[in-house]
Order: sequence, then structure tokens, then C-alpha cells
Amino acid sequence: MNESSSSSSQAMGTIDVDQAFIQEPEHRPSLSTIEGQGIPVIDLSPVTSNNPSLSSINALVKEIGSACKEWGFIQVTNHGVPLSLRQNLLEASKSFFAQSLQDKKKVSRDETSASGYYDTEHTKNVRDWKEVFDFLAKEPTLFPLTSDEHDDRILHWTNKNPQYPPHFRDILKEYIKEMEKLSYKLLELIALSLGLESKRFEEFFGDQTSFVRLKYYPPCPYSHLALGVGPHKDSGALTILAQDDVGGLQVKRKTHDQEWINVEPIPHAYIINLADIIQVWSNGAYESVEHRVIVNSEKERFSIPYFLFPAHDTEVKPLK
Repeated sequence: MNESSSSSSQAMGTIDVDQAFIQEPEHRPSLSTIEGQGIPVIDLSPVTSNNPSLSSINALVKEIGSACKEWGFIQVTNHGVPLSLRQNLLEASKSFFAQSLQDKKKVSRDETSASGYYDTEHTKNVRDWKEVFDFLAKEPTLFPLTSDEHDDRILHWTNKNPQYPPHFRDILKEYIKEMEKLSYKLLELIALSLGLESKRFEEFFGDQTSFVRLKYYPPCPYSHLALGVGPHKDSGALTILAQDDVGGLQVKRKTHDQEWINVEPIPHAYIINLADIIQVWSNGAYESVEHRVIVNSEKERFSIPYFLFPAHDTEVKPLK
């Protein structure tokens, strides 16, 4: 799709494929993929239920540590996030993306803030087959104006506020509160698994630069050529992903064969992946793992990642 040839999101799947979407042959999806039975599924009830036993928490910490080291990806159940809130946000996301391109572009990201609607994102110089809407966890979110360490000027980014669907902003803000709570529980477990104090990471997130991203992947008639998101690693600390039942996420296995593994959706579970900052903090004990999203030729797909980032002035280095 290109800007001149489409007036709505539905047009993505009805026109000749734009060369900007075509992946290099080595990155194109394989017709045969491996199912991801090996990706650990972990029950978080020891830290989400009342009065957990010390032995159950210790067992959970050990399980988390093993999953982080071997995979860098896990699915978690009994996470404490209300299902109704997740469903409300998913329905709101569907309503937002179902609008005309003209209406969605009323809340496009611009030079004053990276929040809002966007449909021309590239991963490694190839355009992704997706549309997104980003919403900042903290408002305003503070970012340096330039990468110059001697430049003290700060940008104050604020959120775009769509008028449709109703209560969109309220649902997003409530969802972010739940993501923050889950993030801190996960950070505590990861810290303990590394032999650190449970609250070791919290100091970095007082002025966090986290955000939630709503993603829409239209059906793609060229699913053998394009990707929803190209191969990449996440640059933050953690990513917490809610996905619908269509699936499409693939993880590169950390073994010599480097196979792409399907992460099959588990109803109501969250997918957690470690990102680059955790890799640095752990001095490489836990790795940020490459992943991608394949597209479906018949079905649209919706997902909602929450990207946990520390404050912009955090010095990221291995912890003692």
C-alpha cells in the first residue's frame, strides 16, 4: 500500500503489493513452521493470590529464571489483569481501526509527539504490513530534544485524544495501570532470579517512558512476501503482549538451527519477552530474543503490546 493508492485500511488487501513491503528472500515467511510447544507457560498465581507460600514463590522465581535464560519469551496465566478490561480495550481498538483513513489520521503522530496513529512504520528498511496507535503511559512523557549529552533541552510529549470510540482514553489509562502492576511483579521475579533484591529495578521507572501500542494487521494477499513486523529485538526492558486468537508471532529459537517458532495463542494469557535493557542489566545472562510477525492472507489480526521503558536519563549498564 502507498499513500496515494489507498483511502482506507481495507485497501491494504486489495491492490498490487507495494515494493516497500517485500522482504528480502532470507526473511520471507516459510510455508512450513514449527509449533512453539517449548515456550514456557508459567502460572503467576503465587504472586497474584492472597497469602502465597514462600516455597511457591521460590519455585516461581526458579521457573522464571530458567525461562528467561533458555527462551527470553514466556506466556503467563493467572496474571491478575481483569479479562473484562482487556476485552474492552480490544473492542475499542477494533472500532478505532475500522474508521476511514481520513478519520484515523486526525490523530496521527507528528513532530511534537510520537504518540497517535501511524501506518508507515519500517523495520530494517522494509515497511510493515500493519497500522498502529500509540498511547504514552505517563503524560507528559519527557524525552531529550537531541542525542547530545550536553544538550539539556527536553521535549514534553503528550497523547493524542481520539474522539471515537467513546471512552477510548479512559480505557487505555485504566489498562496502563494494570500493565504497570504486572510489570513490577515481573521485574521483581526477574531480579530475584538474578540474585538481586526484589525491588532492584524499580528506581529506574519513576519517570518511565513506557507506552501501549494498539496494532492492526489487515489480511494480506501477499503473506509469502510481506511481514506484519520484520525480524527485530525490542529496545526497552520488557514487553507484555495481549494477542487475539489469530496468531502470527514467531520467535527465533536460541539453538544452533535458529528456527522460527510459532507462539500459539493461549486464551487470556500474556506473552512476555525480555528486551535489550534487561540483557544489559543482567550482563548478558538473559538475552533479548529476535522475533517477527507473519501476516494472514484471510484474517485480520489485532494485538496490544505494552512496552516498558525506564526514564529517558537512565544509564543502562550491567548491575553489580
